[in-house]
Amino acid sequence: MTMLLFALGLALLIAGAEALVRGAASLAARLGVSPLAIGLTVVAFGTSSPELAASILAARAGQGDIALGNAVGSNIFNVLFILGVSAVVAPLVVSRKLVRVDVPVMIAVSLLLLPLGWDGRISQLEGALLFTGVIVYTGLLLRAARREQRDEDEVLSTGGSIVRQVLLVVIGLVGLVVGARWLVDGAVALARALGLSELIIGLTVVAAGTSLPELAASVVAALKGQRDLAVGNVVGSNIFNILCVLGGASLVGGGVRVAPAAQHLDIPVMIAVAIACLPIFFTGHRISRGEGVVFVFYYLAYTLFLILQAQHHDAAPLLGWAMVAFALPLTALTLAILWFRSIRCHGGEAPGSQGGW
Repeated sequence: MTMLLFALGLALLIAGAEALVRGAASLAARLGVSPLAIGLTVVAFGTSSPELAASILAARAGQGDIALGNAVGSNIFNVLFILGVSAVVAPLVVSRKLVRVDVPVMIAVSLLLLPLGWDGRISQLEGALLFTGVIVYTGLLLRAARREQRDEDEVLSTGGSIVRQVLLVVIGLVGLVVGARWLVDGAVALARALGLSELIIGLTVVAAGTSLPELAASVVAALKGQRDLAVGNVVGSNIFNILCVLGGASLVGGGVRVAPAAQHLDIPVMIAVAIACLPIFFTGHRISRGEGVVFVFYYLAYTLFLILQAQHHDAAPLLGWAMVAFALPLTALTLAILWFRSIRCHGGEAPGSQGGW
């Protein structure tokens, strides 16, 4: 029954998010918003609505670790796995505006979690401040987007009447709320049955499960050549997860607990992943297939480390030491070299800007 509840909740979340995004994106397209702006707002916020629903219900039920783990784990999953898989499917071209404005915003809000959670809790007042941030960011983004000239060939199809689009949004929201409740209940029961902490379940199973709409949207967008939408979806979702998901969960749940494990490992990993985007995006404004493979490898290694650590397996320290001593420094050195070369080129072709790898 636990697995059935979890599976039904996840299915409802995915179906609800798909309906919500389809209807909302069509409505946004009628307003003349560019694909990048749609990716950063409507698609990103729509596909992140499962995280919002799941985290708010978890916070209200007293499962703060799931609420936090869901948001933080989703951000890690979004960059490492979703961008990685999307780049492997089709190398992604990154908008210069995204590098100049939105990625720095993602890094800034990620860094904000460290001081907010330093006392072991994101308070209700701090949640209100985060939630205010997403309103301000969205307003400024849409205001800037409306100034841009509409390109009929790049805007998503409006397909269907306004009534049908609004109905899709309503059906999607209902599916999200019901699915989120079942998913959280199933996740808590599953955590207890497996002897895992709620934080680990939130960081892995719930985070990956509620991020499946982002995965589907970004991969399909990459395949269809809407690469601005694919990358914008991930960056916008990460900003939304911190400002709206954690802010809303803290506001509604009277605060969210920040476990020591999250302070010392998971939030720093999320920040490192966000910062790593900047040099990768900067070198030729492109994510190559090779970089995508590295992203996916890091996500699998991080997930394996969490599971081994939760089981107190002897291999966990060895894996953690190998990542810190070899893999991360090697990647940092490679990125530094690529970034230095791109700067020396003064806007010329950077390594990785040609070819699939």
